[in-house]
Formats: sequence, structure tokens, C-alpha cells
Amino acid sequence: MPDTLEKQYSPEQLQAINNALSSGMYVHVRKMLHHMPACDVALLLESTPSKSRMVLWQLIDPEFHGDVLEELSEDVRNGIIRRMMPEKLADAVEDMDTDDLAELLHSLPDAVVQEVLKSMDEQDRIRAESALAYGEETAGFVMNTDTITLRPEVTVDVILRYLRLKGDVPEDTDTFYVVNRFDKLIGSVPVTRLLTATSDMTVEELMNENAEAIPVDMPETEVAKLFERYNWLSAPVVDAENHLLGRITIDDVVDIIREDAEHSMMSMAGLDDEEDTFAPVMKSTRRRSIWLGVNLITALMAAAVSDLFEETLSALAVLAILNTIVPSMGGVAGNQTLTLVIRGMALGHVNDSNGRALLLKELAIGFLNGLLWAVLIASVVALWKQDFTLGLIIAFAMMINMIAAGLSGAFLPLMMKRMKIDPALAGSVILTTITDVVGIFAFLGTATLFLMP
Repeated sequence: MPDTLEKQYSPEQLQAINNALSSGMYVHVRKMLHHMPACDVALLLESTPSKSRMVLWQLIDPEFHGDVLEELSEDVRNGIIRRMMPEKLADAVEDMDTDDLAELLHSLPDAVVQEVLKSMDEQDRIRAESALAYGEETAGFVMNTDTITLRPEVTVDVILRYLRLKGDVPEDTDTFYVVNRFDKLIGSVPVTRLLTATSDMTVEELMNENAEAIPVDMPETEVAKLFERYNWLSAPVVDAENHLLGRITIDDVVDIIREDAEHSMMSMAGLDDEEDTFAPVMKSTRRRSIWLGVNLITALMAAAVSDLFEETLSALAVLAILNTIVPSMGGVAGNQTLTLVIRGMALGHVNDSNGRALLLKELAIGFLNGLLWAVLIASVVALWKQDFTLGLIIAFAMMINMIAAGLSGAFLPLMMKRMKIDPALAGSVILTTITDVVGIFAFLGTATLFLMP
């Protein structure tokens, strides 16, 4: 499968392939797939309903199954793998990069992993087992062990002759790493410096002794921050004794950043970031029902607060009309703060050391926003309903809820981070519950106090 973009994926191409499948033109479809790069074939599979997906998979040349599996999202990939024999899967992953192999195997049930490992030859099995030894979402999990190391006493002439004999270098190689006889990292040599040096120079003369290394257990999000901060193209990964274990390249980091962005976006809706767009109806329904159930519980909590003031609502129908305004404004204000804080935490701007300052800032913003919109809503309601007292009541409730929204939007992510809970997953639901309950209680409670006889 060529790695060119001669025939890029497009909606028209998807339609053409679907038409060919419907007409039984399987040979034609096979030829079209053969001339598409692996990334486009993966996108095609992800854009195809599940019934047609396995037909397409059977038409892909088995030689390129591993390349396509690397590019697929986890949910789609697992659906395909479940229907593959372990021997076929072992053949497909034979030439897969270590980091991609670890990600693939880690997403499979243990029983399937063991069957696949048994089907591998000894060299691939050792490589797979070493990749699985590191924790998920760590530098060791995403690193690639395919790297060329140099010894300090070797000359440039010897290295270049070795590279010509080898014929190629690992993908995305911009730096060679220098190790001693115990395989401990002692420096690095950029490829550009090696190519421009005289043939009699040694690696020791060329190497940078201050090579920045990444600990093997560092979280992958921290790795991505370092790459962004220092504009790295690649970085070595070492263990606690500074032994060189592998390297992380910029393409790995792009995947980490993309996955984090997808995770944050999908988590706010209670969905899996790897969820298959064309997953079976029952499977998707089951996944979404869980989060809808959580939202129903929170909605019932807000309704229960309104129920406390049923008599007030029955006596003053105007309150039912205005009752949605305060919770709605609080929810929007709180989500603005929540989104900003979660982003700040992802970028490393927000931590325990500056959390207090952030809370005070959001408290001030909540107060000023509350004051502004309280005056505005009081004026509108007083003129609309010709009731100055009602205007003051809704203004007071607005003030209270905007302050609560600002504090909650800043405090919840900090608290959840300490509790090892993903703020993107649960923060929005909890925040909405708080603003609904506080807003309704403040408005109806104050109205009951001042308007009911």
C-alpha cells in the first residue's frame, strides 16, 4: 500500500466504493483500496457502517493489515480484531512499531492477548511483552524501541559506512543517541551535525552531553507539554538508572495531543473518546443511557428543589415564567469558568500553588458579573411585570447564583484532580446541578419570604 496521497480519501470516493460493493464489484474495490495509503483506508473503514466494514476489511491485502490497524480508532480496531484469528493478527502486527503494538494489545482482553502472543515468533513476543510491561499513558507505553545508538569512541567514517550497509534508519530520526558500554545515555548527536562533520572526527567530539531525557514512567501528557515547550522533534526515554530504553518522536506526541482533545470534548457529553461513529445501535444506546441516567438524577434534584416551593409557584404564576432565567445564566457562567480552568490544568497553568489565587479571581468575576446582570434583569422584570419587589428578588438570586457559579467552576476541577477524577467527565454535570439548585432555591426561597403572606 503506497504512502502517497495520489488518491486522497473523499466523500465521493466513499460513495464510489459503496456503489461498487453494492454491485458486487469486489475486484474493483480491492484495486481501489490497494492504491490508497493506510491512513485513508482507516478513515474509509471508520466512515463505513459496521455491516459493510468487514467486507471491506476482507478486500484489503493482508500484507497491509498491520498498517491499517495502526491508524484505526480503538473501538473500530477492536471490532475488527475480535473477528480475526490469533495467527492472522500475529502476522498483521509483525512489523508494527513497538508503541503501536503496545496500544493495540493493551486494548484487547487478556485471553486474546495471550493467544496472540503464543502465535508470535520469539523475537516479536519479547518485543510485545516488553511494550506491555509499562503502564498505559506513560512515556514507556508510547515510546518506540527502534533506535540507533552510538559509542563515543567511534568515528564518523565508521558510522556512515554502517548506515550505508544498513540501508535505512528508523522513521523520524533526527538524532542519534550516545551510550556507554552499560547502555547508559551519555549524550546525543544530531543527524545534521554527523553529516557535516569530517570523517576522522569521533562521536565524543560531536555529541551534546546535555541531552534531555524523559523518565520511562512520566505521564504522556507531561511528555507532550515538554515537546511543546522546547520544540523537540524527538527525545530519548530512560529508566531510573539512565539506561536508554527507546525514544519518543513528534508523531507520537501529535497523537497524544489529539487524543487528549478528543477525550475532553467527548467526556463532556459522557462519551468514550474512541467511540465508533457507526457502532451497533444497541451498543451505542447502552453507552449513552448511562450518562443520560446520571443527567436524569441531577434534573430530578433540581425539580425536587422546585417542589419545595409548590405552594409559592401555585400562588404566583409569574415565578414559574421567570424561574428558568437564574439557573440558565448561572450554568453558562459556571461552564465558562469550568472550561477555562480545565484548559489551564491541561496546559500546566493551574496547580495547587496558584489555586487560591484562581478562586479569588473567579470570585471577583462572579461578583462583578452578578452585579451587572442583576441590575439588568431587575430593570427588565420591574418594567415588564410592573413589580419593583419582584425585580429586586430576581436580582438577588442572580447575584447569589453567579457567585456560586464562578466559585464552583474553579473549585470543582481542582477538587476532582485531587480525587483522581477526570474534570472533563463529571465537572459539567455537577456544576449544572449546583447552579440549578442554588439558582432555584435562591429565587423561589427569596420570593416565598417576601411575596407570600
